[in-house]
Amino acid sequence: MRHQGRTRNLFIGAGFVALLATLAVGQAMLERTADAQTNGAVRAPRFEVDPLWPKPLPNHWVLGSAIGVWVDVNDHVWIIHRSSATLAVNERPLEMKTGDCCAGAPPVLEFDQAGNLLRHWGGPGQGYEWPDSNHGIFIDYKGNVWIGGNGPADSHILKFTKDGKFLLQIGKKGARRRAGAAAGGNEGDVAGFVGGSNDPDNFGRVAKIFVDQKENEAYISDGYLNKRVAVLDADTGKMKRWWGAYGNKPDDTPLPPYNPAAPPSQQFYNPVHCADMSVDRLIYVCDRVGDRLQVFTPEGKFVREAFYEKDTLNSGSVWDVAFSRDVQQRYIFMADGVNEKVRIIDRQTLQELTTFGDGGRQPGQFYGAHSIATDSKGNIYTTETYEGKRVQRFVNKGLAPVTKQHQGTVWPSK
Repeated sequence: MRHQGRTRNLFIGAGFVALLATLAVGQAMLERTADAQTNGAVRAPRFEVDPLWPKPLPNHWVLGSAIGVWVDVNDHVWIIHRSSATLAVNERPLEMKTGDCCAGAPPVLEFDQAGNLLRHWGGPGQGYEWPDSNHGIFIDYKGNVWIGGNGPADSHILKFTKDGKFLLQIGKKGARRRAGAAAGGNEGDVAGFVGGSNDPDNFGRVAKIFVDQKENEAYISDGYLNKRVAVLDADTGKMKRWWGAYGNKPDDTPLPPYNPAAPPSQQFYNPVHCADMSVDRLIYVCDRVGDRLQVFTPEGKFVREAFYEKDTLNSGSVWDVAFSRDVQQRYIFMADGVNEKVRIIDRQTLQELTTFGDGGRQPGQFYGAHSIATDSKGNIYTTETYEGKRVQRFVNKGLAPVTKQHQGTVWPSK
């Protein structure tokens, strides 16, 4: 008996020593991580807002809710906004013929690096159906401009030249809505619609488009009604494949409200807000309301995921992504329109390194940070929806030690 007691005591003592050793190792790892950040071993790009970019618009024009941004191969910055549809009456007296200022600018605007307005166009025209609520803009390797829409009837996407000449419409406006009405359904009743997230011809309120030059394929974030990534031939518009969360077949059965304590949903929430390709040909998909970023192969095979501020409710934390312009695209820049910040993320680990931004209306702050893009110099451009109604530029100041998790407003140092 005494021998058994000694054995038991030795076992307990050994376990206690092992526990202490484990705790010591864990503490050492935490200390090394903190020391690495303090000593600059962990580095990330640093940015400062450019409060003088872009230059004032001509013709007493003002921006409505700004809902998309992209930078083309010439480092020209393209945005799309909702113009007069999102302006109050007292913001557009010139349109109402009740005063000298102001009026909504055309929906599509192109700026050069100095902030000069170069091109402006967009809106309804002959041969195509302009979205009820335009959403997202992309300029492909051929110089074509792609536009989506997330209005109730927007089940299509459009392609134009840079001068606004119409090239292609894929899908038909109102296709799902009319089918729902015929079946006695309504906008919020998914069961009243036909086609849905497995429809090969139409979409469900597209958020964003990305065109892959190598395969000439367009990746569609589809979207505010559908729950999928769809892939098209970028010339013909023919749909080639699609997938949902984790690579599952999309299912439009309504999901319960997002609950951060529940197991992750096996389907995307609405909206599926981005689907962008990295240089190593991985597809990064924004499940905005699910507070998660999922990564796939171009064929739709699930690779991994990460969550960001997982307790964020309402419109979610993962709104849009852009990649750094180094050869490896080491960093992801993520717009968060609820917590009003830009996250800087290590692309290989999906770990958040630092953030900048804060809620507010001053330069460097955000109200509805919605879309994000980078130019060849590594500068960041953001647009703001809701009452934010602007585009901002953040100047790349190079790599710097990460000494502060949340930087707040990144005002110019000089």
